Amino acid sequence: MATNTESVDLVGDEAATNLARAALFAALVGAFAYVSFPFPLSPAPVTLQVLGVFLAGIFLGPLWGGLALALYLLAGALGAPVFAGGSAGFAALVGDSAGYLWSYPIAAALVGGIVHRGLALRDLDAVRLPTLLAATVVGTLVIYALGVVGLVLSLDLALGEAVFQGAVVFLPAEAAKIAAAVGIVRSDAITAA
Repeated sequence: MATNTESVDLVGDEAATNLARAALFAALVGAFAYVSFPFPLSPAPVTLQVLGVFLAGIFLGPLWGGLALALYLLAGALGAPVFAGGSAGFAALVGDSAGYLWSYPIAAALVGGIVHRGLALRDLDAVRLPTLLAATVVGTLVIYALGVVGLVLSLDLALGEAVFQGAVVFLPAEAAKIAAAVGIVRSDAITAA
């Protein structure tokens, strides 16, 4: 007696590939969180996480970039040591740096939306430098806006003090992360040629 077996794809190849990429970028942001050091002018540490947020949005686009950072938050909330300095747990999502963390999926989606001009991915070789810069600046503004709100709520800081401690003091570091993101995208375009 012969049995007929047919293969059934529960998830399409493209979706599986995109989910794997999103998980990879979530892990990358978690690894970047280990590059963390206290900053005397701010209650929030300096980390490389924002660079990972930029790269997720640029390389994965708005949908999968945002999902990558949502996976990152979920992993950290469930106990994976992926937050600044290897911290983990739900407490980080309501602590001093919570506003920054919650902003990451939003910022990645916005960066991806600006770079790709919508949900469909476009060739990064066609993305001009001003578009990359604008996308990362918008991402930075979102991250710092929510980060400042988080500082105001968690530490009861005055708005001006929170803006200074939660955003202004980090601007040189953010400029370096923007330059790194653009450099990575451009070096990828150069090596692909």
